[in-house]
Amino acid sequence: MNFLFRFVRKVVEGVLSQLMQQLNVVQELAMAPMRAMIQQVVGGVWRGEGANAFVQEVSTMMIPGVGRVADTITGLSSNLQYAQSVIDRTDEDVSKIVKSKILETFQFF
Repeated sequence: MNFLFRFVRKVVEGVLSQLMQQLNVVQELAMAPMRAMIQQVVGGVWRGEGANAFVQEVSTMMIPGVGRVADTITGLSSNLQYAQSVIDRTDEDVSKIVKSKILETFQFF
C-alpha cells in the first residue's frame, strides 16, 4: 500500500512541476510580450486611432484572458498540492492502523 501512495505522490509531483512550467510559459511567452508591445505603442512607436484601438484590445481582452489562464493554472496547482497533503495524511493514517493491528495481533512487548 505504501508503494501505491509513493507512486501517486510522484505522479502528483510531476503534474505540479508541469503546471508550473506551463505557468512560466504563459507569463513569459504571452503576458510579457503583450505588455512590452503596449509600452512601445504608448511610448510613441505607433500613433493614431489604430494604435489606441490596439492598446485597448490588448489591455481589455488579451491580457485579462491570459491572466485568467494563469489564475486557472495557479488554482489547479493549489488543488493538487492539497490533494498531495491528503495523500500524505492518508499514508500516515494507514501506516498507523497497520502497525497497531500488527502489534495487537501479535502482542509484541
